[in-house]
Parts: sequence; C-alpha cells; structure tokens
Amino acid sequence: MERIYLDFNATAPLRPEAREAMLRAFDLRGNPSSVHEEGRAARRLIDDARGQVADALCANGRYLTFTSGGTEAANLVLTPSLRDGAGRVTDLIVSAGEHACVLDGHRFPAERVHITPLDHHGRLDLAALEALLGQVQGRALVAVQAANNETGVIQPVAEAAALTHGAGGLLVCDAVQALGRVEVDIEALGADALFVSAHKIGGPKGVGALVFRAGDLHIEEALIRGGGQERGLRSGTENPGGIAGFGAAAAVCRPQGQEIARLAKLRDRIEAALGEAFDDLMVFGAGTPRLVNTSCFALPGLQAETLLIALDLAGIAISSGSACSSGKVRPSHVLAAMGVEADQAKCALRVSLGYATQESDVERFCETFQKTVWKIRERRASRN
Repeated sequence: MERIYLDFNATAPLRPEAREAMLRAFDLRGNPSSVHEEGRAARRLIDDARGQVADALCANGRYLTFTSGGTEAANLVLTPSLRDGAGRVTDLIVSAGEHACVLDGHRFPAERVHITPLDHHGRLDLAALEALLGQVQGRALVAVQAANNETGVIQPVAEAAALTHGAGGLLVCDAVQALGRVEVDIEALGADALFVSAHKIGGPKGVGALVFRAGDLHIEEALIRGGGQERGLRSGTENPGGIAGFGAAAAVCRPQGQEIARLAKLRDRIEAALGEAFDDLMVFGAGTPRLVNTSCFALPGLQAETLLIALDLAGIAISSGSACSSGKVRPSHVLAAMGVEADQAKCALRVSLGYATQESDVERFCETFQKTVWKIRERRASRN
C-alpha cells in the first residue's frame, strides 16, 4: 500500500514547478559572477528567483540574500553586528518557543540573551516582552516566529514589533513555517528582517533567504566571507539550481482561500475523529489561532516514539515535533514553555498537511491511528 506522508512541517515534497525550474537551471554552465553570456544567463536566473521569493514576502528583492537555509539565515542575522542608522544592537530577546536555530544559533554572548515566556496557549507573552524591553540596558534585537513549527500557533509578530520599535529596538521574524500557509508581508508584520526556507514550501532542501525591510539595515560581520557575493553578506558561488527551485516554489505557494479552507477541514477532521475515539486526547494550542495545516496532540501514557514506530510500519509518516534534533524523540521545549508536564510532552505527536494531502490520506491515518492505539492498550491491559 502506498505510504502516506503527513509531515509537511518537517519538509514538503518537491513541487513539480520547482523540479522543472531546477532541471532547466542545471543546464546552465556559467558562473553567476562571470561577465560573459553564460555567466549573465545564470545571473538572470538568480535575479528572477530573487524577485519571486521577495514577492512572496511582499519585500524588495534588492534587500534579499540567499543562504543555505533558514538556519544559516538565523545565524547570519542574529548578531551584535546587526545595525541600522541608529547603531548596533546589544542584546537579544527570544521567546522560549523559538526554533533551535534561533535559541542556539545566534552570535550573542550568553549574558546578553534574554528569554521571554509563552502563555499556556503557546503564544508570546507580550506583557513579559514589554517588561524585558524596559529592562535591557542597551539596544534590543527581538526574534519572534511567525508561526510555531511544532504547535502551529500563530505568534503576535506585529504587536511585538510595535513594542520593540517603541523601545528603540529591531525585530527579526522567523517566517519559515508561515510562508505558504498564511500571508507573509514584511511591512504588515513590522519586521525589520525575516528569513525563510525553500524546502518548507515545496522547494529544494539547502536553500533559504534573509530579507531586510529597508536598505539601512546591515550586518557588519558576515558568517561566510570571501568573494563578496550576495551583497557581501554571503560569499561563495550561488547555487542556481536550488535558487531556481526556491523561486518557482515561492511563485505558487501563496495561500489561497480555497486551499486554506481545504486544509483546515482536513486538520479539523483529524482532531474531531481522534477526539471522538479517545476522550483523553489533548490538542496543544487549540484555544488560539494556528496554522490550518498543523495539529499537535497527545494521548497521555502513550509514548510518542512507540506510536511513531508503529505508524511508520503501517506506512504513515508523522513526527513528534521538530525534525531538527538529529532524529531524536525528546520532550518538546515548546510544550514545556506552555506549561505542559514532561510526561505529557513525551507523548506529543505532530501531523502537518500540505498541498499534496488528500482526504483519503486523512481517513486512512485516522483509522490506522485508532487501531494502533487500541492494540497497544489491549496488550497493556492483557499484561495487567
């Protein structure tokens, strides 16, 4: 039986449009920095893709830098060398639920890093952020996700940006999970910079982008130094194939009302079916706006690893949260920040849907999940 893939938040299957764009790019033989015709052709391809990605973010392509992914973009921008006309930032404020590339990938000294909590729904605590902004002695850089990768909870980025700017700081938004699932507009968000990743929207792995809202923002100490490509922020010969695939995926990923409604219906179908079958089902973040494609839930007493293995053997791929922890199943720091007890967090599973998900996939998942849980519980009961 064909496998069912319900792990789009980890990576989305490559879109046909991206594959076609990549194949065309692979036939180009010039270096994008070369001045001859072959080089100019490669440069045009990259510039076209830059415009496609920037358009998806309602941003200016002149301020967009291609990277190897969201992690590199986070490492690049979260630095005390980030500055605008008002000078450098000195302190970093991050929420407790940020992705590991933000929590661990920044370049600030430990004594200059401040963590702001989440509420029990998984949203950034704006009152706590405001208090921290008032306590910072220097100039703050605030990092906030647009949407959480584990729970799908949508964060109050615009409100956080208003507080940050009111205190004279800058805000960076991790829009990796949001792009293609909600409208991402750098101006509307009020973000000074944001970063995204190609493989979350059906582009290739290994490509991302960092974009600034205005031209006065600059990073004085780049991570990768050399030939000065990408406005001096990311040296090294560009990856035309990956960038072309990113651009093609970005051009078709903008969320449409019909697709949003379709995914919301499928997500709600999963939660309703499992809630009807198991009265102890816990759905995390259900009381606040979430990405329509994401459901994070748990059945207390049933370890996530046990269910993941059983479902995988049954031909269904889901996850226990972030896929960026070397494949290890471990309690979620996001759920811990929401006040979820460790024993419950160890049971958390994530289903994430996407453009290729069909109703039949959801029906088979619900049926297989229920049978799997019943078998596990029956075996446990027989042992007792």
